[in-house]
Amino acid sequence: MEWKELLGEATEYDKKQAVERKKPKSWLKSISAFANTSGGTLIFGISNEEEVVGLSDIRSDSEYISQKLKERIYPFPEVVMKLYKTEDEKNLLFVHVPEGAETPYYYSADGVTEAYIRIGNESVIAGPTELKRLVMRGKNTSYDFQISSYQFDDYSFTKLRERYKVWTGKSLPDNAYESFGIKDSNGHLTNAGALIADESPIWWSRIFCTRWNGLDKSGGLLDALDHTEFNGSLITLLNEGFAFVKRNMKTMWKKQPLGRLEFPDYSEDSVFEALVNALIHRDYLVNGSEVHIDIFDDRLEIYSPGGMPDGSFIQDLDINTVSSVRRNPLLADIFGRLGYMERQGSGLGKICRAYEHQDNYVPEKEPIFTSTRSSFFVILKNLNYGLEFIEQEQTMPDGTNNGTNVGTIGTDNQKSDPDRLEKIILRILNEEPEITTRELAEQSKVSVRTVKRIISDLKNRNLLSREGSSRKGKWVVIHK
Repeated sequence: MEWKELLGEATEYDKKQAVERKKPKSWLKSISAFANTSGGTLIFGISNEEEVVGLSDIRSDSEYISQKLKERIYPFPEVVMKLYKTEDEKNLLFVHVPEGAETPYYYSADGVTEAYIRIGNESVIAGPTELKRLVMRGKNTSYDFQISSYQFDDYSFTKLRERYKVWTGKSLPDNAYESFGIKDSNGHLTNAGALIADESPIWWSRIFCTRWNGLDKSGGLLDALDHTEFNGSLITLLNEGFAFVKRNMKTMWKKQPLGRLEFPDYSEDSVFEALVNALIHRDYLVNGSEVHIDIFDDRLEIYSPGGMPDGSFIQDLDINTVSSVRRNPLLADIFGRLGYMERQGSGLGKICRAYEHQDNYVPEKEPIFTSTRSSFFVILKNLNYGLEFIEQEQTMPDGTNNGTNVGTIGTDNQKSDPDRLEKIILRILNEEPEITTRELAEQSKVSVRTVKRIISDLKNRNLLSREGSSRKGKWVVIHK
């Protein structure tokens, strides 16, 4: 990366005007943080105002940096120093710090010993929980791999066996518990095994589910319409949490010539994937917090303890390019073997794609992901909130359908008039024949799936045709 591109400060780099010698901690803590997190670059010679000031004696400065690293950071981190010269002959010194393999890397001087981590564009002191995580990383392990004090013979695994039978069609062999990483050769459960056990002894592995009355947690006469708490195996938490959401969501529907078209409040695939992520990727070192599902009139929120493992903030990243960093790789592997999740890749993109495929999806209903240093939120917007449909039904607690026809609700929306929507799409295609399907969906304020369905119907009725390829062709409106 060219130095000119490094404007501002971010998780992966930091800038200093000079090699501060009276207070070297000001830049040594950044090196500790980079080594403890996901690596980064410290740039000397650029001021806070983005002015290139350069270093007057770069040889002396580089020697001083090496000396202080040896004296005050341990274990000694691997660093690479490079000299850059600008067009006007000013010297910049880049100190590249890769992600360390022997974490934690401590700063020790002035009577204090501290480990730092990178959070956003800041280097902050690692707290007790983060320090435990760094110690485990330095030992090339994670929480779920750790051996617990619980004995395998004292616990049952009926939920695990049932799911394995459903997914594979085979019974779970006795030797699978060790190959899955659920127990060790001495009969002790790993933490992953303790979390999968029917009666999990890890008490903070729970899920709180609430259907609030209104748009926030102060509903008036009744704050909540439904509330329950689940504990036990992670498999139980996943299934019961998903069932709670289904029990509290509605499905609108519209009559069609050959049946009816359904419009659920939420994409079930998105809800399921978000719950899997919350349970598998949460930080189990935080033992005073649980996963929460909060359903409001206009949205569903899923909270899990623990921010992004690399210290970044998910809201600052492109969901489609977020790398898969697994805080609990053993749990992820077990759930992958059970068919609950893919064993590679990030589930966040899957959540978004499942939403986009809903007939009542519009761009304004896109899922939202936010994280802090210690928390992760997934916000799924109610796809039916504020829209008008013909009829609705709600799944009852016993799984039956109440068959209730409640008439129209919400505000006027073009989705309630299919003929009008066809005319809108035909008009756009006539004016912009080279428009893409996604752009057409954004302009007509419906989902891509709805646009494709209507286009297919128009082509079958000889009202629309396509000339050329799918990439370079154009639409031809036969009936204007």
